[in-house]
Amino acid sequence: MAKKKKSADNLGARLTLVMKSGKYSLGYKTTIKTLRSGKCKLVLIASNTPPLRRSELEYYAMLAKCNVHHYPGNNVDLGTACGKYFRCSAMSITDQGDSDIIRALDPANQES
Repeated sequence: MAKKKKSADNLGARLTLVMKSGKYSLGYKTTIKTLRSGKCKLVLIASNTPPLRRSELEYYAMLAKCNVHHYPGNNVDLGTACGKYFRCSAMSITDQGDSDIIRALDPANQES
């Protein structure tokens, strides 16, 4: 149980570092735009995103060869983790800046 809490804190810390030093876009429509343009490197999807919208984001990410991470919190938590006062169902990271969030969330990089 403590391990899950620590990884969520670690993800939040990496996300705030992306917000300060990287390039990102918040929201479903702009995430789709960055995926279609091929600039996206990582997609974060909130846990309470509707299934049709979630599958559409996953499909576009698969076509763009982009990693997808399902954020453990809901859209309110994702917006708060980004330092915003509004809800956010999806976000795309185009440049990670000083953070190592893309390498840390890469499924091919995990050896467990």
